[in-house]
Amino acid sequence: MKQAPDTVNRPKAFLLYRGLLTSRQKQLPYQYMDLSEIDPITFPPNETSAPALDRRSFLKRVSLAGGGIALALMVPKVTFASAFVGSKDAASGADFSPNLFVSISPEGKIEIIASNPECGQGTKTSLPMIIAEELDVAWEQVTVTQGDLNEDYGRQVAGGSRATPTHYEPYRILGASARVMLVRAAAERWNVPYEELDTDGRGQVRHSKSGKVATYGDLAMEASNVAVPDPSQLRLKEPQAFNILGKRISGVDNRALVTGKPLFGIDVRRPQQKVACFVRCPVFNGTLRSAKLDKARSAAGVLKVFEISVKGVASGVVVVAETTWQAMKARELLELDWDEGRTSQESDQTFYRYAEEAWQKGDGGEVLRNDGNFESAFTQKDAIGIEARYQYPFISHANLEPQNTVALFDKGRVEIWSPSQAPERGRNDVARVLEIDPEAVTVHLTRIGGGFGRRLRNDFMVEAAVIAREMPGIPIQLLWTREDDMQHDWYRPAGYHSFRGAVDPQGKLVAWSDHFVTFSDGYETSQVSGVARLRTDEFPSQLVPNCLIRQEPMQHGIPLGPYRAPRANAQCFAQQSFMDELAHAAGRDPVAFRLDLLGDARILPAENPRSPDFDTGRMAGVVRLAAEKSNWGATLPKGKGRGIAFRFSHLGYAAIVAQVDVSKEGKLTVERVVVAVDVGRQIVNRSGAENQAEGCVCDALSSTLMQEITIEGGRVEQSGFEDMPLLRIDQAPMKIETHFLITDNPPTGLGEPVFPPVPPALTNAIFAATGKRIRRLPLSKEDLSWG
Repeated sequence: MKQAPDTVNRPKAFLLYRGLLTSRQKQLPYQYMDLSEIDPITFPPNETSAPALDRRSFLKRVSLAGGGIALALMVPKVTFASAFVGSKDAASGADFSPNLFVSISPEGKIEIIASNPECGQGTKTSLPMIIAEELDVAWEQVTVTQGDLNEDYGRQVAGGSRATPTHYEPYRILGASARVMLVRAAAERWNVPYEELDTDGRGQVRHSKSGKVATYGDLAMEASNVAVPDPSQLRLKEPQAFNILGKRISGVDNRALVTGKPLFGIDVRRPQQKVACFVRCPVFNGTLRSAKLDKARSAAGVLKVFEISVKGVASGVVVVAETTWQAMKARELLELDWDEGRTSQESDQTFYRYAEEAWQKGDGGEVLRNDGNFESAFTQKDAIGIEARYQYPFISHANLEPQNTVALFDKGRVEIWSPSQAPERGRNDVARVLEIDPEAVTVHLTRIGGGFGRRLRNDFMVEAAVIAREMPGIPIQLLWTREDDMQHDWYRPAGYHSFRGAVDPQGKLVAWSDHFVTFSDGYETSQVSGVARLRTDEFPSQLVPNCLIRQEPMQHGIPLGPYRAPRANAQCFAQQSFMDELAHAAGRDPVAFRLDLLGDARILPAENPRSPDFDTGRMAGVVRLAAEKSNWGATLPKGKGRGIAFRFSHLGYAAIVAQVDVSKEGKLTVERVVVAVDVGRQIVNRSGAENQAEGCVCDALSSTLMQEITIEGGRVEQSGFEDMPLLRIDQAPMKIETHFLITDNPPTGLGEPVFPPVPPALTNAIFAATGKRIRRLPLSKEDLSWG
C-alpha cells in the first residue's frame, strides 16, 4: 500500500498523540446524543467544553518496556454528532479523552488492547479489526488483550450501541499513523524516498525497486523515534482495499468460550478467595428491622455473618463462607425481620388502575406536543377515527451470569474484578461509598455473561467492596443467586398507552394522539425516569399535521434501568401496532401506508440538541428492502400472515418483516424473520453484525412471547427462568435473514437497532394471520386460537 508523506517534526521517543487536528475533527462521525437513551443517572450528559490546546500539548513521551513502537490515540470524549446528517457540529467543542492502545515489539508481536467491556456484542474483536486494517497487517498476526480500567483508554463503556460510531474514524487514524511511522523508519534505514515504499498487508514494508523487505518487528525500534504523523495528511484505505473490514471474523474469545475457559467475572479465582451472599429485603426500599444471626454463624464453613448499614448500599445481611454452597445454605438459617415500607402497597394492579384513572380524567401530566388541532381532525365528519389501548410489562434483564464481583480490600486500597458495562462509574461509586480516592480503586475488566443494560448499574460492585472492607486482605467473591438476580434487578419499565388516530378519505394519517402513563424517577418527584419517557419529537409526531402527545408519570418504588434499546424496545410495540391498525382502518397496505407517511427523503431535525436527526429516506430504504426480500404482497393462506414494523434507534434504521403460522388451536410458529438495516457505509465485522441482528430478533421474541415481571406487595413474584423463561430453540424463528443497506453515512452500531421493531412485526403478522389484534404483552397471556 503506497504511503502519503508526512511533514511533522520528529520527537525522540514513542509518542502519545492527544487529540485530533481541527481539520480532522470536523469529519468525525459523532453527534451529541441524549444519554438518557441509556440512563441519565449512569451517564449524565457532559456539556463542558475542553480548553483550547495547541498541538504541542497533545504530545506526551512515554516508554515501552523491551523497546519497539507503541501508539495510543487521544480522541474527544463525545457522544454522537450531527455529522450523521450534516446539521450540527458538536465535535469541535467536546472534551478530550484517550482511546485504544497498540504496540509492536521487535520480535514482531502485534498487540491491540480491547479497552471496552465485552458483553457479547463483539467489540473485543471488531474494534481491534479497525486498527489492524489501517495498520495493514493480517488478522492472524494480531493478539487482542482485554484492557483493565485505565483513564488512558478514555470512556470504557458497553452501552447505547456507541462503540462503532465513537471509535471507527479515530481507530482508523491510529492504525494508519502507526503504519506511516513504520514506513518512514524504513525509508530512513534504506535512504530511499518515502513515496517509493508500500506495505503488503502482512506486516511488511517493501521497496520494489531494490527488492528490500523489512517486517514491522524489524522496524519497531527505529519507528519509535519517528514523529507521530499529522492526521490531516494521512491517506486512509478505500473500502475496496480492505482485507479485514467487512469480512466474517470469528470472535477472539470463541475458542475459549466453547472449551469452557475462565473468562467471566463468575470465573475469577484469587488465592485464599472466599464467597459472600448478601440478603436484601424482598420488598424494594425495605430496611432491616432486626436479625438473629447465631444459627447462620454456626453453620459449616461460615467465616463471618454481619449486617450492612452503609449509605449507598441496600440494607441487609452478609454471609461469608469458604464455598458458594456453604454461604447459600447458611443464608437459609437467617431469621430476619424487615420494615417493608411504602413500596409494599404497590402492585401491577395499582399501576394499571392509576393509568385507567389518568385516561378517564384525560388532562393530567405534561403535554409534550400539541400540533394543529387534534380534536377537530379526529372528529372530522369524513375522517375514520379509531382508539386503542396498549400495555407492556416490567422485564428483568435475566443475565445468564448472575451479578458478581471479586474485591480485595487492603491498606486503604481496593482491587476489583468485575463484569461491569460501566467500570469507570463503578470505580467512582466504590470510592464514594468507601470514602476513599478513586485512585485507590483498581478495576480489572472481565468478560460479561450478558449485559443488556443491567450492568450499567454497579450495585454489585459496590456491595462487594463494602463486604471486602470488613475482611481486609482476603479476596471476597460476592455472588448473587438466580433469585437475587431476578428479584433485585433494575427493570425495563412497564408502560400504558391510550392511542387515538384518524385517517382521511384518501387513506392518509391526519391525526395522532398518545396519552402515555409511565413512571417517575421514584417518590417525591414528578420527573419522568429517563428510561420510561417519550420524546417531544416521538414518531410519528413530525409527520402528522395534528398531533397531541401527553405524558403522565406515577410515583413508585420500583427500580428502573436501561434494557436493550431503552424506551424503543417497548414503545415501538405500541406505536407500530397502532400504526398498523390505522393502515387497516384506511383500507391500505401496511407497507404503502408507512411509505406514504415517511414521504420524500428529507431530514427531520431532532428537537433535543443532543439527539440525532431523523432521515426519512434512510427509513424508507430499509422498509422497501424488507418488503422486497420478504416477498411482501404474495398471497398466504388463512392462518399465515406477514407483519411489518420499523424504528430509528441508536442511530440505526431497521425494518422487520415477520411471517407466522398460527394453527386454529392457537399454536404460533415464527416461520421467517427478514431484517433490513442501515447502519452506514461500512459493516466492520460481518459475522459479528449478523450475530447482533439475529440476536436482537431472538432476544425481542423472547421478551414478546413470554417474559414479564409482576409486582405484588412491592416485591417481584418471579424467581427464575421457570417463571420468566427465555426463548427455547423450538420457539426460535425457522429462518432469519439479515440484509444490510449500505448508504454513504458514517458507520453506527448494531447491538440495539434491530430489537424494537421485532415485537410489533410479530403481532402485526399475527393479526394478518388470524384477525386478532394483540394490544398487551407478553403473548403467553393471549388466546391466539381462531376458527
